[in-house]
Amino acid sequence: MIDPELLMLAYRSGIFPMAESRDDAEVMWIEPRERAIIPLDGLHVSRSLAKVLRSGRFTVTCNTAFAEVVEACAAPRRPSRIDDGTESWISHRIAASYRLLHRMGSAHSIECWTGDGGSRELVGGLYGVGFGRVFCGESMFSFVSDASKVALCWLVAAMKASRLELLDCQFMTPHLSTMGAVAMQQSEYLHLLEKALRPTREASFASLPDGFHSLSSGASSPGKLIAQSLTQTS
Repeated sequence: MIDPELLMLAYRSGIFPMAESRDDAEVMWIEPRERAIIPLDGLHVSRSLAKVLRSGRFTVTCNTAFAEVVEACAAPRRPSRIDDGTESWISHRIAASYRLLHRMGSAHSIECWTGDGGSRELVGGLYGVGFGRVFCGESMFSFVSDASKVALCWLVAAMKASRLELLDCQFMTPHLSTMGAVAMQQSEYLHLLEKALRPTREASFASLPDGFHSLSSGASSPGKLIAQSLTQTS
């Protein structure tokens, strides 16, 4: 595994790890020239996606199946962030490192499920690393239509509820572009990162899981509340 202190130092410095393949034991430290973020007030929620949110089609949870989400994101035949090939950038070593960060409270997942009770099935989700007022989204997956988009909506809503500031997407993709991601130079990202790590006397912020649970327990239909709040600001 990667030493967790080194890994968190890399994230706080605007750097993240990748590998050439699932079985690659080496780690590449990436500092892209161009960075992508999703402004929390700029998420694009289409009418059809808002309808899915309001419908409660998925049961959405936080940190319930972190390891399973990572494995689904790292599964073979899924395009990597480098190209459209079948190899995954999430090596076994990197996956183990994220699982350790999760146990330490620094990595989180959001899961989308269908079904109830023992028949519940994980059909989409995302995971990433959280620190300060920052969340670095690492990867997402979807086995059914809209599942990863719903997870992203819940992530943004939970970040807003927690008073977090910066959602890092690392690389721009056509999918993220349709969801409202914007590209910027790495130097601009580092400025935003420094600001989001700076101590502040303003309103306090909470952890991402705290923000998530405030959403899921604060309304009889959180999906409707999230759809309304995100469509008003996008």
